[in-house]
Amino acid sequence: ADEIKHKDFCVDEFNTNQLQTEKKEREKQDLIAKIEDLEMTIKALTEAIDTLKAEIAEMQVQLKRAGEDREKENKEFQTTVADQRETQKLLKAALGVLADFYKKSEAASLMQKQEPVGPPPPAGFEKYEKNAASGGVMSMIEQIISDAKAMEAEAIRSEEDAQKAYEDFVKETNASIEAKSKDIVEKTEVRAKAEEELVETKESKEAVMLELEQLSNYNAQLHQSCDFVLKNFDLRQTARDEEVEALKQAKAILSGAKFEEFLQSA
Repeated sequence: ADEIKHKDFCVDEFNTNQLQTEKKEREKQDLIAKIEDLEMTIKALTEAIDTLKAEIAEMQVQLKRAGEDREKENKEFQTTVADQRETQKLLKAALGVLADFYKKSEAASLMQKQEPVGPPPPAGFEKYEKNAASGGVMSMIEQIISDAKAMEAEAIRSEEDAQKAYEDFVKETNASIEAKSKDIVEKTEVRAKAEEELVETKESKEAVMLELEQLSNYNAQLHQSCDFVLKNFDLRQTARDEEVEALKQAKAILSGAKFEEFLQSA
């Protein structure tokens, strides 16, 4: 009876040990898969964060360069406008001087009473030449002044366009930097949670590994305790049954209950 109980105990314990081992193996595989997934997630988040940081750094460089270029362009604009205004100022002054000169020259020529040598020129000819000379020079100066004003106006328009483009670029770039910075914060938080979960998952895996080790050790103990019983149980039971039967027959013979049958069989 004790041997039967021991055999039943061994069978039950082996079955339980196998079921628990299979369950823990599944848990281990699930945890390993989860660890790999978390590690991939953390790696992807780290790469994304590094990329965002690099993009922000590049944008900041572009902002700096754009600011330097804008400053340089503005200085050139200031120089161009100053030059054109100075040109206009000087030419206007020259125009005034020439106007006074030609007026005085015309007045002096009218006061001359000396008759010219040779036949008199056609009426109005001398006056026409002077007027033509004075008018040509002054027209040229006035044209240069007009060109200078046009160049100044064009420089002002270009400066306004460049300034607006720079301000739009700064606004858009700062908005992009802000968005990327926010994305970095969010991804960093997600990564921190994933890293925390990874630590917990690794701890869970270690605990499962320890349980599997304990189950394996117990299985080894069961083999030491049960292998002989399980392997020899049927033989021992058969031998025991035969032994019981022999004892019964011997008892019957000794009691004389089957003495005659015994003689006949002999």
